[in-house]
Amino acid sequence: MRIADGRAQELGVELDVSPSRRTPTFREVFDAELVFVWNALRRFGVADRDLEDVAHEVFVVVDRLLPEYDAARPLRPWLFAITFRCASDYRRRARHRHELLLGESVDLADGADGADIALIRGEEKNLARRALLSVPDDRRAVVILHDFEDVSMHDVAAAFAIPLKTAYSRLRVGREELLAAARKLRKESR
Repeated sequence: MRIADGRAQELGVELDVSPSRRTPTFREVFDAELVFVWNALRRFGVADRDLEDVAHEVFVVVDRLLPEYDAARPLRPWLFAITFRCASDYRRRARHRHELLLGESVDLADGADGADIALIRGEEKNLARRALLSVPDDRRAVVILHDFEDVSMHDVAAAFAIPLKTAYSRLRVGREELLAAARKLRKESR
């Protein structure tokens, strides 16, 4: 299993939990997987200003459910399913707010390439994020987990408690919807 960032390796945290291994501690999960959770929340449409709060909600749930975690199973799909549910709850709450959750701003501080390149990359990321958000949640979750996070389809199906054929179907349809949305948004932006 990949570790979310090099910081986890620096701390000596290894979360490749095989059947003979122990359940990781909350601190190990948090240190190793915070970046993973943060990125997954962004892909699910959580506004940058709310990422910290929603990530906190994810780890509150992780802390509560960690004693029930089956160490024989991969950690990331389990964590992703929790993240998916928290992001879904966030969006459901956001619908009832009277504020608009607009696209995120472009960070021009990426001075290595210059402001022009940073702006273009920011626009591409915004288009990709908008295309991804147009895919319905159940299919988006499967696409993100399999295509972006390299989780096997068996683990994806197990994470969402769905049959393997259903997971493959959601992946196929989700990819088609993502591609169609990206083409449409690209055409509109010209």
